[in-house]
Amino acid sequence: MSQTAVVILNWNGLKWLQQFLGNAVAESTGEGITVCVADNGSTDGSAEWVAATFPAVRLIRLEKNHGFAGGYNLALSMIDARYVVLLNSDVEVTRGWLAPIVECLDSDPGIAACQPKIKSFYKKDHFEYAGAAGGYIDKFGFTFCRGRIFGKVEKDLGQYDDAIDIFWASGACMAVRKDVWESCGGLDSSFFAHMEEIDLCWRIHAAGFRIRYIPSSVVFHAGGGAIPYESVFKTYLNFRNNLFLLYKNLPDNKLQKIITARKLLDGVAAARFLLMGRFGSLKAVVDAHIDFRKKTSGILITRGHPSELPRTSPLMPCLNKSVVFEFFIKGRKTFSRLLL
Repeated sequence: MSQTAVVILNWNGLKWLQQFLGNAVAESTGEGITVCVADNGSTDGSAEWVAATFPAVRLIRLEKNHGFAGGYNLALSMIDARYVVLLNSDVEVTRGWLAPIVECLDSDPGIAACQPKIKSFYKKDHFEYAGAAGGYIDKFGFTFCRGRIFGKVEKDLGQYDDAIDIFWASGACMAVRKDVWESCGGLDSSFFAHMEEIDLCWRIHAAGFRIRYIPSSVVFHAGGGAIPYESVFKTYLNFRNNLFLLYKNLPDNKLQKIITARKLLDGVAAARFLLMGRFGSLKAVVDAHIDFRKKTSGILITRGHPSELPRTSPLMPCLNKSVVFEFFIKGRKTFSRLLL
């Protein structure tokens, strides 16, 4: 058994592989470490380039694009390792980045997953949107990060250099125990992309495990490698999948109340898109809610987990108030001002 497998999911990401794969291979060496590229049915020649340029990298070819969730589920089913690291193709790792992650998982069997400090590749003194210094969730299911709330991304001044428990680890760079991945059901492929790692982290918490942020490990994320940040499709996935996340994981006594509140808050977001003239984004929000209603009423998305694990845990690091209210009304734009 290989101790750690660094798995890079690729879909038509030749330019990212050419830019970052060599770095990932060079900085992810050592006994018991393997680097794998799982190709999601690319048509840009990226799989062929990997095979020709890095013959030592294990190449897993999938016949079509299964999305982030489906692609990783299939790839990891073919990998035998104690720990697996999901690494985006548009991430630049740094020297020594992997050792603190492995050491964290080795140190405590109760820690099931962790993430490094994720900084911006284009603005290297700032955190990066997708993950920053660890992920959190508020009482209404809005997700945010230590170092990033909504579109406000903080400069890294060392303010989040303490290793702490977090609610979710970013799919841009997330290490997880393979046996916990399997026992918790992996990623939900119905999400396709976005927030599926948060859904998995919620289930990991429900199973009684912890998730950690490791600041001594640093990576730089370009972001938008597969779906650009400004994409209307990304807006649709974010709104729809956030509803999926809540529907699947909230306890019965909170589900209807929170979903109703989210419908109202998402309606405000839709009105804001209308006033801004962002009609594509407005349609994305409407389509997200229509699709959510269809899939939940048609039992295509189910609640709970096959193992009937509890859906809540007192150990979950959450914000027991509205991050929307704190950010937009109270003007608390940074994580340190939220007063968890």
